[in-house]
Order: sequence, then C-alpha cells, then structure tokens
Amino acid sequence: MTATTSTSAAPATPAPLADATRDDASLRRFLLGLPGVDQVGVEQRAAGLGTRSIKKDAKRWAIDTAISMVDLTTLEGADTRGKVRALAAKAVRPDPERQDTPRVAAVCVYPDMVATAVEALQGSGVHVASVATGFPAGRTSREIKLADTKIAVDAGAHEVDMVIDRGAFLEGRYMAVFEEIQAVKQACGDAHLKVILETGELATYDNVRRASWLALLAGGDFIKTSTGKVSPAATLPVTHIMLQAVHDWHAQTGELRGVKPAGGIRTTKDAIKYLVAVHEVAGEQWLVPDLFRFGASSLLNDLLLQRRTQVDGHYSGPDYVTVD
Repeated sequence: MTATTSTSAAPATPAPLADATRDDASLRRFLLGLPGVDQVGVEQRAAGLGTRSIKKDAKRWAIDTAISMVDLTTLEGADTRGKVRALAAKAVRPDPERQDTPRVAAVCVYPDMVATAVEALQGSGVHVASVATGFPAGRTSREIKLADTKIAVDAGAHEVDMVIDRGAFLEGRYMAVFEEIQAVKQACGDAHLKVILETGELATYDNVRRASWLALLAGGDFIKTSTGKVSPAATLPVTHIMLQAVHDWHAQTGELRGVKPAGGIRTTKDAIKYLVAVHEVAGEQWLVPDLFRFGASSLLNDLLLQRRTQVDGHYSGPDYVTVD
C-alpha cells in the first residue's frame, strides 16, 4: 500500500503549511483561516454527482473497482475467531463460483483479532486493518491509545484506524489532537494510519474541513469519515469535502493521501455515486484501493449480486452469496 507517496517532481512544502504546525497559535490560525464551506453549494454538487448515470460496460468496471476497495469489517463485541476466519475467506474469494471476482482491499477487526486475521490471510495480498485508540469513542488516556495501537501493530496489522478526540477538537484544542495523531502515527511504524474524524459528531461542514486538514498535517495516510457507530455516518457532501482536502493537499505538497467513507453505504448504487465523486472531485488518480476505500460489510453482498447480474444477464438473488 502506498497511500503516502510523493511524485517525482513534488514541490517543497509551501511556507503556509510548513509554518501551520509551529505552535498552537499557528495551527489555530491556519485551521480557522481555511475557506468556509458553502453548505448549499456542496450539497447541490453532491446531489448532482449522485444522479450521474453510467453505461453497462462502465458499470461492470465500477462494480469490480468498488469490490477491490472494500474494507470488509467486523467490529462487534460478539466477534469470534471463527467469524474472523470466515470473513477472511470471503475477502480472498468473495464469490467462490466466479474466480475472476476481485479480492477486497482489507479485513478490519479489533486488535485482539488481528493475529487470527493475519494467519488466515497470509500470502493472499489482502491487508489486515485494526481499529485502535479506544475505538469507537476514544475516551481513554493517550498511553492506553498508544498501547492499543502497539498491540495491533505487533500482531501484524498493516493498517490502523484511529479515532480522533472529538471533544478536544470541538473545544478548539487543535494542537492536542494534532500531537495525538502524530504520536499514533509514530506508534504505527510501517503500518498505514487512517484517521477517523467521526464527522457525524463534528456538527458543521467547516469542522469537517478543519478536521480533514488537521489529520493531513499530522501525517494521516487516510482520512476516514466515521466509526460506523454514530449517525449520520458517511454522506456524499462530507466525502466531497474530504476528497477536496486530499486533492488540495496533493496540489500543494505532491503527496497522495486517501479517503475512506464508512458506515451506511450498503448498495451498488450508493458505491457508484461515491466513485463518481472521487473521479470528479479528487481525480481519476484516486480510483485505486491505495487511495480510496469503503468501510463496509453488507455493501459487498450487493456488489456481488449486481456483478452476477451483469455477467449472467439476470438477477441471482441473495441465496447465491454469503450474507454477513
């Protein structure tokens, strides 16, 4: 996975970004100085992108692309090793009767299930992602958050999904959030870091923009909408703002960072709307699993059913795929 990479001709980090994290006052000045989000404009554009239609050949490509971007997820208190192994098997061969079906990007589990997932996925090319830092609320000490991250990484996680301290962010303690993301990033070692903003708790689109830039400044490889435990979770307008942030970050630094909407994306129709948004807002370059993911489980089932419809010419029905 190469989510944080630089182009060969990447420009030096501009002074405004280089100076933004010098101290608390500089960071506050930068974040509060970001352009305000036009609520009506972003919602209208997101709605417009959601009405785009695609041709049949493009739809087959879109379905396969979406499958390859899924982080197949189980984050329940009742998770068992058997359930994780079954999920891993589905990740590698989503539709056993259709050998040309792409494998998914990753399996996402709690830290204590990472070792089981790593063993089940060994040699498959499917990554293991782990939530950490007191997921989903994040209401614990930094020491415990870092220990949580270390448990996941030591067990073999390729990716870590952390939650930001939304309370600190909403209080305007931006440097505290920045330093915590930096500390978790360091604890990740070679593992890639996805920073969950929990946009449903941020209240405004302006806060989503500020939190996105804060996470990028702190070194997040991905910015992620939600834990999936809070409503609303992922929405097209919020994802639009986050895609714009990584696009603008790349324009200023030459670095590629990813976006992961998670929670509430359940149908192929929904997934295609997001892929259209990626293409139109960030750019075609982001239409790869290294730079865009779906945090979902039930979404994969619908993608597989719609893929069979495209291939076979008729709807197969839910009995032909495993249901999570």
